[in-house]
Amino acid sequence: MATSRAALAILVASLLYPIHGAAQASAAPAPAPTPAPAPAPTPAPSAPPTAFRNVSLGMPLDQVKAALLADPLFRYRGDPDVSFLPQTKQYLIECQGASFLRRAYFQFADGRLFIMILVLDEQKLDHYSMFSTLSAKYGQPTSLSPQETVWQSDAVRFSLERPLTVKYVDARTFAAVLSRGGAQKDLEQLSREKFLAQF
Repeated sequence: MATSRAALAILVASLLYPIHGAAQASAAPAPAPTPAPAPAPTPAPSAPPTAFRNVSLGMPLDQVKAALLADPLFRYRGDPDVSFLPQTKQYLIECQGASFLRRAYFQFADGRLFIMILVLDEQKLDHYSMFSTLSAKYGQPTSLSPQETVWQSDAVRFSLERPLTVKYVDARTFAAVLSRGGAQKDLEQLSREKFLAQF
């Protein structure tokens, strides 16, 4: 009889132990949650560009000619695409483009490129996509109007103009040309309206 009672006590103890252990385990504090990783810092906007593909503001005329000849995006034919502006004694390269580029203009002062204008194909690109892409890369524009969006630095005035034209202007050279009083007429020749009239 004593043996039966001892066996029963052991059985009861073995049944109660897991319950008691589980109660103690449930009473233990939950581990602190792992903090979420900090978000990656947003990269700083880039400075407005001074180059497109292999053509950069400040390049001499012969280097620009060579770069255009080597790039299939530009349908540059050589000297037939080069004009001389007698009022300012400056050279202008005007050539057709391929793919997303309809036409391109390159104006030189003192033998170096200081204005580059790219007329894009509105059938393949749209103003909103260009604006979104440029804003993501170069940050908030310096100025914004229905006609144009401008990003400016000490080195360059970079703009997106309607309907779909991108313009690079060497700020220092342009200021020097203006100070000599010779740039206003060329600016009128290179305006968006004049471009559209040539197509």
